[in-house]
Amino acid sequence: MSTEWKMQGEYLESCTCRGACPCIYLEPPTEGDCTALVGWHIKNGQYGDVPLDGLNIAVALNAPGPMAEGNWKAVLYLDQRANEQQQEALGTVFGGKAGGHPELLASMIGEVLAVETQPIGFVVEKGHRHLTIGDSQEASINAIEGQGGEDVTINNHPFAVAPGHSLVVAKSRSLRHQNHGLQLDLSERTALYSPFEYAGP
Repeated sequence: MSTEWKMQGEYLESCTCRGACPCIYLEPPTEGDCTALVGWHIKNGQYGDVPLDGLNIAVALNAPGPMAEGNWKAVLYLDQRANEQQQEALGTVFGGKAGGHPELLASMIGEVLAVETQPIGFVVEKGHRHLTIGDSQEASINAIEGQGGEDVTINNHPFAVAPGHSLVVAKSRSLRHQNHGLQLDLSERTALYSPFEYAGP
């Protein structure tokens, strides 16, 4: 019998694409391939009887072409603060073995380069998000200011990490990852963030 689970919180992504990332519109990345950091902060979550409140998880990935076509190489980072049961639950959900939207995302992965336990930070501030993984990987992003000082948003995009939520368009202040062959040290590139809600099976 499948374990029931649910979680909600905040997510961000920051990648190598210039301008508006075409991947969310099912188009090829601006640089030919797309390397990205994606992070989730779980405000409230439960996997069966295992609480997941306050934990973070992150993925570094490379898509060799249009992201929706899959064949990604990926590194999965689990929150070091999680106990053994919580780490197992996070790995099961985000490894695509527990149903829900994470199963669709995980189906895009062609090769898992590594699964690591690391200190993961996720800061949520007005107009700003900051993901840290260990001492040297990070995505620091700021929202782009729209008309009247409002957020610039994208709705109903066909390829979504957080279905049903409007994306806030942002720009990276820093995007760094040097691990398992996924090399990033950039700024002023595409970034996005929004709330998320997942459940399964």
